[in-house]
Amino acid sequence: MKKVLFYFSIAVGLAACSGLGGNPNEGNGGRIYGGIINVNETEKFRTLFPHNINDIISSNIAFQVFEGLVKFNPKNITEVVPCIAESWTVDATGTVYTFKLKSGVKFHDDACFPEGKGRELTANDVKFSFELLCTQSKYNTTFNGSFKDRVKGANEYYTNSANGKPNSGLEGLKIVDDHTVEITLTQPSSSFLYVLASPSAFIIAKEGYEKYGNLLKFGTGPFVAANADPKGDKVILVKNKNYHGVDSLGNKLPFIDSVIVTFIPSKSRELDAFKNGDLDVVFGLPSESVKEIVSQQIEDFQNKPPKFIIDRTAELGTQYYEFNTTMPPFNNPKVRRAFNFAINKETIVENVLRGEAFSPGNYGICSQSLSGYDVTKLRGYKFNPDSAKQLLKEAGYPDGKGFPVVKIMLNSGGNKNSKVVEEIKKQLMEVLNVTVDFDIVPFAQKLDDAQHARSANMYRAGWTADFPSPENFLFILYGKNVPDSLSQPSVYNIPRYKNAEYDKYFELGRTAKTKDESYAAFLMAEQIMINDAPIMVLWYTENMKLAHGYLKNFYFNALNYNSYTEVYLKKEEVKSEDKKEESHN
Repeated sequence: MKKVLFYFSIAVGLAACSGLGGNPNEGNGGRIYGGIINVNETEKFRTLFPHNINDIISSNIAFQVFEGLVKFNPKNITEVVPCIAESWTVDATGTVYTFKLKSGVKFHDDACFPEGKGRELTANDVKFSFELLCTQSKYNTTFNGSFKDRVKGANEYYTNSANGKPNSGLEGLKIVDDHTVEITLTQPSSSFLYVLASPSAFIIAKEGYEKYGNLLKFGTGPFVAANADPKGDKVILVKNKNYHGVDSLGNKLPFIDSVIVTFIPSKSRELDAFKNGDLDVVFGLPSESVKEIVSQQIEDFQNKPPKFIIDRTAELGTQYYEFNTTMPPFNNPKVRRAFNFAINKETIVENVLRGEAFSPGNYGICSQSLSGYDVTKLRGYKFNPDSAKQLLKEAGYPDGKGFPVVKIMLNSGGNKNSKVVEEIKKQLMEVLNVTVDFDIVPFAQKLDDAQHARSANMYRAGWTADFPSPENFLFILYGKNVPDSLSQPSVYNIPRYKNAEYDKYFELGRTAKTKDESYAAFLMAEQIMINDAPIMVLWYTENMKLAHGYLKNFYFNALNYNSYTEVYLKKEEVKSEDKKEESHN
């Protein structure tokens, strides 16, 4: 099915062509200081406030500005490495984590500090940040997926804050000294370090929060948000000259002077910008576009070193549609199952996506590329028009008679999503005789409408894992994430799906002592969810990325976690002997 043009499991860095001129400073190992990185997103970011980040675009910008105790290793995304914490230990019970903070970590310069100079981060900042994470607020949407049911006393702290009762402090957090923090969990958690590497656990300054609230845009990261307005046409991140990090060769980080993020909505315009040298990397290219570039400029990929680099990395991501189960007729599982059987996902992958996917979504929500988690044991939905028609008939709509017009809400996603919904509209009419209307709206509007179950029957959705575990996928359908009232947003569980058996097995998987026991419980939970069909899985993601060959130390990975901390620019001339060798091939 797949037509892979090139595959490179190599690292590349990001930078603007304009950064290659002049005589930049050279550090140890020939690493170069200076230059600009230009990247693009097809949707605008929503927020940089750590406790309200639940989309990948906001995450990738925030990762450059804020930091947590630990961070993901972009070379090996399953590994967590030191960041603000220089080291940590875990006791024999697996529940007590002791973090030793790095000295000399400073917050960005800001007017909230005396004389505008950023002060040193201490254990008190960790305490403030984590207690704020456990405080109820309309701008805190990440508590459920982070400290809830994990950190000792977190649930009680949250409840007290919601009821206006005073809190004496987060029970599971203890300051040992200015540079040592102890965190106690309610039970062992194999994913706790992953949680601490996520945006929800970024460390912020109390002074900054008191001055800016949810508009806070500074932390301790390698770049400063010089211009970051969610309504603006670009984000400008400039080098933090007081950054604490150094690389393995002793070079002070970061190398790059600035990162500029634009928001071009069209993938074709984005590709043109790359060809013109205005962008240094493109994420999620259509396969046909890549094929065209390679066929036209084959030498640029074969040179040593190559002028351009293509990467095709399987991602920990899934694309799907969410049913609004609060609204008939999609409160009926038979209707939802009928829709799942009615969709030919192979056709979508081959004809609409042109192979730009890891595989059709014939199983559950968990990505097929999750190591060790065998999704083939799950009974999902493959195209079966007979089953689809029979289920719709059993639901009271034979041959689609009497079925209301279905409204789907989606964001454009660089026009890919609109092409997919057109195919879904066509297939539902052909198989079920069901009429579909759809609205294309900005991502933020779509998300807000979906979280409040306002107007649509179905919502386009995608999930790229925060960390490499089935827990992170299945969490978004956990029934205890659903608020009691429709007036409250359901931030993660958009379908407002509730099943006590699902929740039971999810919890067993989350607290299991071994990986095998955990994965077995997660598979049980996922099969229950598949049978209830609160979502319609379409495909598992795998995207083409295209980058210039002079980009060094940037690593593509399955989480789409972008780190520019150690990226630098270095243009290398093609060696004459390489050219001669290529001419004989």
